[in-house]
Amino acid sequence: MARPFARERQLAISAVRRACALTDSVFNKLVKNETLTKGDKSPVTVGDYAAQALISSMLARAFPDDPIVGEEDSKDLRVEEGRALRERIVELANEAINAPLIDGDDVAWGIGPGQTKKTDEILDAIDRGSHEGGRNGRMWTIDPIDGTKGFLRGEQYAVCVSLIVDAQVQLGIIGCPNLPLDLSKPDSERGCIFLAIKGQGCFQLPLNGPSEALLRMPAFTPATLSFLESVEAAHSSHSTTDTISTLLGITKPPLRMDSQAKYGCLARGDGGLYLRMPTGVGYREKIWDHAPGSLLVEEAGGIVTDSRGERLDFGLGRTLGENFGVVAAGGEVHPAVLKAVQQANSAKAKV
Repeated sequence: MARPFARERQLAISAVRRACALTDSVFNKLVKNETLTKGDKSPVTVGDYAAQALISSMLARAFPDDPIVGEEDSKDLRVEEGRALRERIVELANEAINAPLIDGDDVAWGIGPGQTKKTDEILDAIDRGSHEGGRNGRMWTIDPIDGTKGFLRGEQYAVCVSLIVDAQVQLGIIGCPNLPLDLSKPDSERGCIFLAIKGQGCFQLPLNGPSEALLRMPAFTPATLSFLESVEAAHSSHSTTDTISTLLGITKPPLRMDSQAKYGCLARGDGGLYLRMPTGVGYREKIWDHAPGSLLVEEAGGIVTDSRGERLDFGLGRTLGENFGVVAAGGEVHPAVLKAVQQANSAKAKV
């Protein structure tokens, strides 16, 4: 008897593999080989749209009744001013769609040679990501390029997909094209997929291989903890992290990288703690930024809450609601970490 979500698992791996190949192609064609002005994010825009179109079109064929909460919409691509960008996105999306079938692919998903999509089909696929989320039913989330600046630097970024059923994350998958399979060996093979299904565990797969390894977070103590945190201080308060480090007695330097790749690294034990502390008032975390990664960590034996100790709520719509931060750590140390976070936040509030 097939395990729950077996078909969704197969589709998710196939879609993320193709999307990782697509985004890697975008980097090589548009970032490495073209002159970009400072602050030019057009390659990210092309990659975001094309990858969302690819994944969404596959989901539409496999699970036509499932809505999608995506990051992009095609409004700006449908006007004449968006023509050049639109044509490039359609071209790149179709390259990925038409790529040869490999083990695990299914031609019924509208992929493989001869499956070219028309422009309107690509734009409509992008717009399937307009679902507003909510408490009931099945829905997918897509974050086609998470870690914009990491992508442009040729460093860490991620392709992230999740399946949420009745506000509970049931499947999470994160593709990390530039992440070594073994972080302690930076020159080792690069390209990882992290996959978790609720109640079935967390796994790491090579980006281009069939083998998979079950992941379990090692036991940490405050003395052996190290942080995983964002490269950009604007994404999570580094000063708050420093205070928490002092409270916990952490002496190891933080491991900084962009994107949800941090969740994958946490699940496999590269660091024992990931915090995302608010840096401003009014910002609301998007559900696609945390749904896949939170399940990875939980299925690997960790705990993910907000700074109040409450589970993240993926039933509020497209965001997590009020910004109370994210605290992800191994089960053994999460209570101590949470206490330190609350102490640091209390001290910060009094300043």
